[in-house]
Order: sequence, then structure tokens, then C-alpha cells
Amino acid sequence: MGFMSVLSFAHKLIGERLQPGERAIDATAGTGQDTLFLARACGRRGRVYAFDIQAKALSLARRRLEKEQDSRLAEVTLLERSHAEMEEVLPADLHGRVGAVMFNLGYLPAEGADASVITLTQTTLTALEASLRLLRPKGIVTIVLYPGHQGGDEEADAVEKWASTLPPSAGQAIVYRQIQRPGAPYLIAVEKK
Repeated sequence: MGFMSVLSFAHKLIGERLQPGERAIDATAGTGQDTLFLARACGRRGRVYAFDIQAKALSLARRRLEKEQDSRLAEVTLLERSHAEMEEVLPADLHGRVGAVMFNLGYLPAEGADASVITLTQTTLTALEASLRLLRPKGIVTIVLYPGHQGGDEEADAVEKWASTLPPSAGQAIVYRQIQRPGAPYLIAVEKK
């Protein structure tokens, strides 16, 4: 048995902390894989907010959720907005009460998608700062990074610097990475204090 993939490890970390009935955010909906995971983890009394700037991504996420047809899933709100806007879009009563925020950065990995549309360093950093304010104490942010594509290395470096300079009073950060392959995807997770 090998090590877990970075996405499986992100799911494991969140699954250990997120409670049924909680609120969660998929900051980068993409094909909806993380959105569906969060909807299962939050359960039918929970709620998930999924952000993406591409209508195609939200359509793929919607189809994935509809295929599931499970009454035990949380209600999901799909938002065609940047993750950088999450704090202003979400209801004020959620601020400081969200259980988990997931980021899966890079580009939309779907047939026919425009690979030049990628997450941008500045909006990602803005969203990461907002995610810490939205989280409840002991809430978690997971960030899957892809340094192997153009622009991905710059974004990964900036996110790693952001996480490494967080004051211990704000949270603790870990890295999960295959160190022999510097271009391979890796995970940074932050648990809020």
C-alpha cells in the first residue's frame, strides 16, 4: 500500500474535523469532486458553498451532485464568483462559524476547458486570508497546489510563504509532499487556533 494522494489526504484531514450539520466552502469547485465530498461530510442538515469563476465548472459540479441523488447530502449553493469574494458573498452570520474550506488550485481539468484560465496568486492569497476569518476555531483549510503548470509554481511558492509566516496564534500549518518530485501536486493544510 502506498501513500495517499494529496486529494485523498485533504479529504481525510477534513473528514476528521468536519461535523454533520456544519457549513463548508469549496473555494474552487472545478468538476465538483470536493463539493460532493463536503456535501457528504456536512450531511443533510449542513450547507456547502462552492465558488468558481467558470460556468462550465459549475455545470460539471451540478451534474456530479445530481448524479448522486442522495437525500443525505448537504444543500449546495453554486456561486459563479471568485474565491476572493467569499467573505463578502457569504451571510455575515457564517463568519467565524465555517468548519472547512477546500482549495484545489490550478485549472479546470475537463475536456474542452480553457487551460489558460488558472487560479491567480493574488486572488488566492486574498481568499486564504478570508478563509481564516470565516473558519470556526479548530476549523481547517486545505490547499492542493500544482507547481507543474505555468503559473502554478509561483502560486505554490506564495501560498507556502503565506502558510509558513502565519503567526502560531492564528493557526498551525502542515505540508504533505512527495519530495523527490518537485513538480508534483502537494498539499498545505492549516488548522485555525
